[in-house]
Amino acid sequence: MPSVTPFVATEYDDYLPTHEVTPCGPIPTALDANGVYPYVSYCETSDRPVLRKYRFVRMENRLLEVTICPDLGGRVTSIIHKGCGKEVLLVPEVVRPARILPRSCFVAGGIQVSFPIAHSPSGTEKILHRIDRAGPRIYVTCGERELRFGMQWSVEYSLGSEDAFLTQRVLLHNPGGWTSWSNAALPSEVDTEFHFPDGEVLSHASRIAKIDWMRQGPRREAEVKEMTGYFWRQRETHAFGAYTPSLGTGLYHIAEPRLAPGMKLWSYGVGADREWAIAATTRPYIEIQGGPVEDQSIKLELKPKETRWHVEYWIPSDKPLDIYALRIPETDLRPISEVAVFGWARNDEVSVWDELCNAYEHSCAGDSKSRPPSPPEVARNGWAPSGMETLGEAFEWAIQSSPEQDVELWKLHYGTWLAGRGDIEGAIRKLSDCTLGVGKILLARIHGSRGDKSATAAALAAIRDRWLQLHPQVVVERDRLLRELGAHTLAEREMWLSQVSACRDEWVIERRVQLLIDQGDPYAAKRLLLSTPFQKVHQTYTRTALWMEICERLNHSAEPIPQTLGEDRLAQFGAYREFE
Repeated sequence: MPSVTPFVATEYDDYLPTHEVTPCGPIPTALDANGVYPYVSYCETSDRPVLRKYRFVRMENRLLEVTICPDLGGRVTSIIHKGCGKEVLLVPEVVRPARILPRSCFVAGGIQVSFPIAHSPSGTEKILHRIDRAGPRIYVTCGERELRFGMQWSVEYSLGSEDAFLTQRVLLHNPGGWTSWSNAALPSEVDTEFHFPDGEVLSHASRIAKIDWMRQGPRREAEVKEMTGYFWRQRETHAFGAYTPSLGTGLYHIAEPRLAPGMKLWSYGVGADREWAIAATTRPYIEIQGGPVEDQSIKLELKPKETRWHVEYWIPSDKPLDIYALRIPETDLRPISEVAVFGWARNDEVSVWDELCNAYEHSCAGDSKSRPPSPPEVARNGWAPSGMETLGEAFEWAIQSSPEQDVELWKLHYGTWLAGRGDIEGAIRKLSDCTLGVGKILLARIHGSRGDKSATAAALAAIRDRWLQLHPQVVVERDRLLRELGAHTLAEREMWLSQVSACRDEWVIERRVQLLIDQGDPYAAKRLLLSTPFQKVHQTYTRTALWMEICERLNHSAEPIPQTLGEDRLAQFGAYREFE
């Protein structure tokens, strides 16, 4: 009997070696230049992986086999072109988080979508998903209500019975500021060809420049000498892609330019920066990216209750394609009203806040027995989502109605939530009334951001918990703030840093280097900086700045910047930070 061509979607679990990450510490990420509230940021990636189980969904027709992982932010992890039997994407076979903003736990590979900020905060988190079948089309929809703005986002992947392409539809509902990019990671070789249209391009490498792609743009990977992102400002067509002759595979992207004009190519190049790609995954790769904004320095706004959507198409191929001949496929998608819209995805992040709101509502309805739940302990790093807009009155009630041992924790959470939502004056009032040390260090950060030196010093002096005084995150934050207060704090800075001199935490070592410079000993600062085995970290340039300052003090040339510092040389650009 003839074999039946599969047109199915199946779910299964599988293990992936996963390198664990270390949370930075107890200070919330409100007003943190290296974080995004209320998410936890990370400071270190483990050298050895553990086994972790992930959920996968596979859908296939006679032409393609597509695998999606809801447990890695809803990314596509594999596209197999059945005609040649080859994998098209860089498959994330090992989950090795790279230290890239906003959370320093970016995982490369597959096709991933970013909301509400570039390098999605939930890119390595478990989100919700649903499988539907409507006529000759299978839909796998992933999404959540994200914690920062409360935005509901869904990415719907679909495959028709005879489709030779993957259709991706993105739906966004009622956020604050947001950006959106879809990033496809492809394995690269020196012969990887870039099939992008001619036009004006913004080149983002160690410097930012506008180039004409026809005259100045690289045509293949071998021509890229350093890590570079290329953003198309003008274009002759809206299709683009890449093909590698030695692998016999490629991937192309096309979208309606009115809805999704974004077009980007990212490459680590073939020089020393190629090590950065291998550090994040198992082999060199490039990314081709599309979306509704022109570059990653742009954020958009949606009005309350507003919904926005766009469709993108990914076309795998076993031969090079002519981007000028590609046309947007004709697909009969279900109505946008039928795309699944999801709520909060991870119960451990929202359950206590839901309980608080429910208890408050019952109290308002006359239930005299209603009591607030126990507030999360500081060690949980569980901060109230700024996307939960109605917590204010519930917090006030909890402070008035809780047992004495819970009141200070509720004040801390309330002040932190206000800071995360941008209500700085309200946060100062609540945190000033809180006796907990974590509240004081956050209060010091807030005062420091406003240039109020006396209030900063007072908040730092109020930290009494010994465990908190010696926590590396607090040591680093304190030293940074003390330095801003002036040279008269040198002795106090040395006292605190000397108490953690055996700590090999990278951020503590950076502060020790800075202290040595400030004390007039650039030679010792240089020795410490160059003898430390730093992990690679993107988009932060603290060590480079220290190196430049040391060289200036020693009257030495700063070039070349040592690669052992583990920092990239990209010019600062992109919507990766909310606060500087």
